[in-house]
Amino acid sequence: MKQYVIIGNGVAAVGCIEGIRCLDKKSKIMVISEENHPVYCRPLISYYLENKTDPERMNYRSSDFYEEMGCEVLYGKKALSINTDAHKVKLCDGTDLLYKSVCVATGSSPFVPPFPGLEMVKYKYNFMTLDDTFALEKAINKDSKVLIIGAGLIGLKCAEGLHGRVANIIVCDLADRVLSSILDTECAAMMQKHLEAYDIHFMLGDSVSHFENNTAIMKSGKTVDFDVLVLAVGVRANTTLIKDIGGDVNRGIIVNERMETSLKDIYAVGDCAEGDDISLGQKRVLALLPNAYMQGHTAGVNMAGGDEIFDKAIPMNSIGFFGLHAMTAGTYDGELYEEKTENTLKRLFTKNGKLKGFILIGENERAGIYTSLIREQTPLDTIDFELMKKVATSVAFSPENRRKKFGGVV
Repeated sequence: MKQYVIIGNGVAAVGCIEGIRCLDKKSKIMVISEENHPVYCRPLISYYLENKTDPERMNYRSSDFYEEMGCEVLYGKKALSINTDAHKVKLCDGTDLLYKSVCVATGSSPFVPPFPGLEMVKYKYNFMTLDDTFALEKAINKDSKVLIIGAGLIGLKCAEGLHGRVANIIVCDLADRVLSSILDTECAAMMQKHLEAYDIHFMLGDSVSHFENNTAIMKSGKTVDFDVLVLAVGVRANTTLIKDIGGDVNRGIIVNERMETSLKDIYAVGDCAEGDDISLGQKRVLALLPNAYMQGHTAGVNMAGGDEIFDKAIPMNSIGFFGLHAMTAGTYDGELYEEKTENTLKRLFTKNGKLKGFILIGENERAGIYTSLIREQTPLDTIDFELMKKVATSVAFSPENRRKKFGGVV
């Protein structure tokens, strides 16, 4: 009987499991999980810190998911290598797992710069996993002074989660604005102003030069005293398993539209994979939950002998801090249409007769329609785009296209 091996136990792995089971109901599926938890929704870890959720409600699937899917999960195990000749995966405990096909869904790991003196800091944490969150929660109290290095999504969600539970939060970043990878200067300023209203303090365009115990010496010469340090500088795709056996690797593991790597019977999905970004027309790592699931499902179907492609990947972000929400998608290239008020902003970018990207702050209702236009590469002359600029609505489509796209009688 076939045996499938999935290395990783996140959202991409769930997609792979469900993709396999679309075609193959009986063959064994082995899941290798470094964490000792069933699959959960990582974006919810900040809500756990805020006491808005608990580990059970963070689960991405029901408690009987693995049993229903006929999976065996090896918790607390790490895959060390893949032997393509013998079709085996070697685990940290010396176990070898035979595979018919294997899916690498190893995600990413925190990038920690070699700050001098970092080893002298006792209470330092990452903020990527549930265990990171548990450890951070144990270290804080109402008098804690927290320094967060990194004003990206991870660092800011950590700041939001800690708000009200500690005495002081300072976020520093070498970039001159928050969320610099997804927002321009004006949009970032809106988000920063909102965060500052909740006593989140920023030191932007500045970062740590070195540490002296619980004091950070900044590159500007300023000093920051803290009790707890959170390292949220960035992440790197976990590509070692494929790189070590000669597979094609760039920033991530290179995959095609079927999620196949350059190595026979080996697939890669999720945050470790580098696939096609249709909005940019080149390969990128798109570390996004919806893409991870769809990549996983595509890989699973193909591992089981089916024929599926995923060719609609685009960068997307849906974020919110203290009630102010922002959505972004695609690339910010082309002609700009803009609407803005003091607390809201809409930017649509069009090029060559298609919607290429958008930024929405404060008003995100039905933004999925804009996302669909980018994914489907919809020619704007086939819809009422003047209406669509004002409001994302199905009415902008012709009756025939509404039937095809949304179903039902129009």
